[in-house]
Amino acid sequence: MKLAKEAARRAGGPPAVPAPSRGRSREVRPARRSSVVARVTGHGRRSKRCGAVLITSMIFVVIFSALAVSMATMSGTNVQIANNQHKANCARACSQSGHEIIRLWLSHVSISGLTPPSQRFDLIANSFESTAGDISNIAPCHDSNSITIPSVTLDQINSQSFSAVIRQIDPNTLQVDVTGTCGTLSRTIRVNYKFGARTHTVFDYGVATKGPLSLAGNIELEGVNIAVESDVYIESENSILALSITGNSQIAGDVIITNSNATVDLQGGQAGIGGETGQDAIDNHVSFGEAPVEFPEPNPSYFEQYVQNTVDVNDVTFENIRIPAGTNPSFAGGVTLKGIIFIDTPNIVTFNGNTTITGIIVGNGDIEDDSGTNQIKFLGDVNSLPVSELPDEPQFTGIKNDTGTFLMAPGFAASFGGSFATLNGAIASNGIEFFGDAGGTINGSVINYSDEELSLSGNSDLYFNRSDTVKVPAGFVQDIVLQYDPTSYAEGPF
Repeated sequence: MKLAKEAARRAGGPPAVPAPSRGRSREVRPARRSSVVARVTGHGRRSKRCGAVLITSMIFVVIFSALAVSMATMSGTNVQIANNQHKANCARACSQSGHEIIRLWLSHVSISGLTPPSQRFDLIANSFESTAGDISNIAPCHDSNSITIPSVTLDQINSQSFSAVIRQIDPNTLQVDVTGTCGTLSRTIRVNYKFGARTHTVFDYGVATKGPLSLAGNIELEGVNIAVESDVYIESENSILALSITGNSQIAGDVIITNSNATVDLQGGQAGIGGETGQDAIDNHVSFGEAPVEFPEPNPSYFEQYVQNTVDVNDVTFENIRIPAGTNPSFAGGVTLKGIIFIDTPNIVTFNGNTTITGIIVGNGDIEDDSGTNQIKFLGDVNSLPVSELPDEPQFTGIKNDTGTFLMAPGFAASFGGSFATLNGAIASNGIEFFGDAGGTINGSVINYSDEELSLSGNSDLYFNRSDTVKVPAGFVQDIVLQYDPTSYAEGPF
């Protein structure tokens, strides 16, 4: 019994209670072995759970480390891609800047319509080299096939520049390749330009003059259909007073003046523009400093092909005649002119009485001659018929299609002192005067190539009917310009 208690004490549990004996007594031993084994077995299971946590933690550390490395690599790649895209955009911007420079220059190219297509490219190249000569970092060169613009620096620090090549790919088309560079990257823009006629000309106005305009008396400039048919265009670069209106004179349309320093003088209570008088007329219907428009080049020699006869003032009817230089003929009243009346210089030609004209009067003078040495005078009434009403005869076959012109006389001063029902076509010369009772309807425009004054006085009412007129009257040559074709835009390299 004592031994059992002692064993229980040492084992930390209650003392063992001996089982009741049946007959022979048996010694009871404490369960010490099983208790020790239980403690040892429990300690082993705790050690295995601690090892699994360590392994799991290491796996997560490796996974997160791999993700961090991947994200760092991806970020670096994105930075490089962004940098490349930035350089590519800079290169494209350089090419676009270069194209705008080329486009600005090409917009100022103007070639006479008389220039053969085979010579246009050389004229463009020579013009470009002459214009670019004033710019230090542009040094163009050309051969028969192309105009080359070597690298032009835009930003030296960031290595940004552009270069260009201009080629004529067919008689009516120029191809322009502009390459922009930023560092090691480049982008090319390709566009086409078409040869075409200038669209905005002086034939868009009722009256157009390089010199000033003067209206004195009872003058009315009106449109037959709408007021804009009587619009007036004035350059007046050599005269501050661009427009003078006195008395009861009126301009129904508006007035465009290119000289920004020019002035307009309205004198008289009825002097007006656009239906208004006084300062309101100037403020609301006169524009100053406007961009100049084209005065098409007159080409008198075009009509020389029709000339067959030499004038004889004793005749009454004249067909396709030439008036030789220095003859100074004076025609009596009642004459009839058919076809082309071709006048050489110097000459003063006078029509004294009623004149019937079914044709075109052509003066073969110098467009730069404003001297007034050469003159064409209409002192009587004029009856004008369109060339389409010429007889169906061989000598008039081509002329019947040359519509839109009544008088084209560069280097001649033209004056009208008699009335007319209708003048069938444009009137163009170096100096124009309407006086007395001259007036009527003009199916076209009045064009003054001279810097001298265009004058209307007396009762010279002019009514402009431009609704059915041709865009470019016969014998006038429009300038050839280069027109950008936006549908041709493409990006390379090519």
